[in-house]
Amino acid sequence: MKRKTFTPALFVVLGLSLASASAAPAMQPVTFPSGSDTGQGFLYLPAGGGRHAAVVVIQEWWGVNDWVKEQAQRFANEGYVALAVDLYRGKVATDADMAHELMRGLPQDRGVRDLTSAVAWLSQRSDVDPHRIGAIGWCMGGGYAAQLAVADPTLKAVVINYGSLPTDKTALAQIHAAVLGNFGGLDRGITPDDVHAFGAAMQALGRNTDLKIYPDAGHAFENPNNATGYRPADAEDAQTRSHQFLEDQLHPAR
Repeated sequence: MKRKTFTPALFVVLGLSLASASAAPAMQPVTFPSGSDTGQGFLYLPAGGGRHAAVVVIQEWWGVNDWVKEQAQRFANEGYVALAVDLYRGKVATDADMAHELMRGLPQDRGVRDLTSAVAWLSQRSDVDPHRIGAIGWCMGGGYAAQLAVADPTLKAVVINYGSLPTDKTALAQIHAAVLGNFGGLDRGITPDDVHAFGAAMQALGRNTDLKIYPDAGHAFENPNNATGYRPADAEDAQTRSHQFLEDQLHPAR
């Protein structure tokens, strides 16, 4: 049997491939305490040592599907420790009826508790700077991102993408995070009037708030899986705004 030989060039190619693989952000399923219960999610780690800013990535009503995981991966690529919290704990909807059922079956207090527990868990990690933790969510997750900002005064920044907005002034006063929001002008669930009212209330409280309404967009316009409502140009702008906002808030010295 003839022994295989490797040329120096092949060693170089293999070395580059291994180096690229080792430099790529790693993902691992994780669990964390959530009251007397156990929360879970997918943790994406950036390359490099030291303490990093962290982002809690909050699912749409579909669950932690491939699109949500892609968002978490992108944050890890940018140097964040990213945790996609699995509020459905292993379930992912395959159609709108199932998504509606899963969303209705999620107790709101448990969802908020999982998210505040995720922030607490991240803050205890040796690779996370506890003073630089933010959150981002879309659709149902956008609403939960707003609720997380109310429930956790340690949160540094939050991005709400077409999520339901709190209206109670006492609740709004609990928000200390800088807030960025992206909304569709044609959204029938979270209307422009809702956005304007939230913005006015936050301004009256002296809070750092940046809200944008895309006139020709409806709900869930950032997700390319939304066959009838995806708007590429608006989605790109909203994504750019979101990532730049988190960069500015969580990496002020960079």
